[in-house]
Amino acid sequence: MAKQVVPEAERRRRRPTKQGAVLSEQLIVQTALRMLHEHGSSGLTARRLGLALGADPSTLYRYFRSMDDLTLAIGDELIGRALADWQACGRWQDDLRELGLRIHRSYLDHPQAAVLTASRVTGRAREIAADETVLGILRTAGFADPAAVRIYHAFVDQALAFAALDAASLALPAEARAADERMWESTYAQLSPETHPHIAAAAGLLAARMNNSAYPAALDMLLDSAERQLPRSATGTGTPGAPPQGL
Repeated sequence: MAKQVVPEAERRRRRPTKQGAVLSEQLIVQTALRMLHEHGSSGLTARRLGLALGADPSTLYRYFRSMDDLTLAIGDELIGRALADWQACGRWQDDLRELGLRIHRSYLDHPQAAVLTASRVTGRAREIAADETVLGILRTAGFADPAAVRIYHAFVDQALAFAALDAASLALPAEARAADERMWESTYAQLSPETHPHIAAAAGLLAARMNNSAYPAALDMLLDSAERQLPRSATGTGTPGAPPQGL
């Protein structure tokens, strides 16, 4: 049975841990991110996290119901970091492009955490605020609700899918990642035009592009497609205002 979580003001540890820190949800999440970076997802356990914090592992369950609950908090932290200082400019395409790139970048800053969290729905405050912001941009631009929800769905899933894909590559051991990157020149560029005419014709372009993320190009394609769905009567330049509280 999941443990009951009490409000943070009531569960705050009054005495510093062995590391001289006062426990909080934020400190636990930050320490978990560091451990994921150093040890990967298999290295993130309550026991190891407790040791890193200088606290008994059972103390963690005063802040989080389970390690899965902590995982959701880590995902929410990455979203919050992406949007921390973002401000709408009032041009919906530019606003969505900047948001998408920020989300993608935030996850890639923590590739091991991205692999663990990109597929999750946290239901936490910063994720909810981000969703409200994206829908607000689209509805203010003039999209009807069915179109706004369809584009929002594609926008969010595209950003997180590319984050997971690109993060998985970054999380590989350096030797394996380098071998993958060399493949476009060591194998694809050596294919004969007689057997693989299309690959051979594009070999130089493939080698130049394929080791970079396709997300910016895919995002532009999505936004171009969305613009064609905007009613002609809409100006598309409405300002949705500041992000909801919590971003």
